[in-house]
Amino acid sequence: MQMPRLEKRSVSLNGHRTSIALEPEFWAALAAAAARSGISLAALIARIDSERAAGAPERGLASALRVYALTAQRL
Repeated sequence: MQMPRLEKRSVSLNGHRTSIALEPEFWAALAAAAARSGISLAALIARIDSERAAGAPERGLASALRVYALTAQRL
């Protein structure tokens, strides 16, 4: 079984560029969640990063995005 390829995207968080590598399915789930919220994908990622930094800074951003995507699909 072949593992899905990671898709890298660059975003600007707090004035700094960073690259995030996620599976395409997670990017799709995050884009759908952003659309449901009426915000851009970049704005959603910034919000998730801000909440992660305040509540669970030890969790990496990619992990926080995956958890959010899984949680958002159940709503």
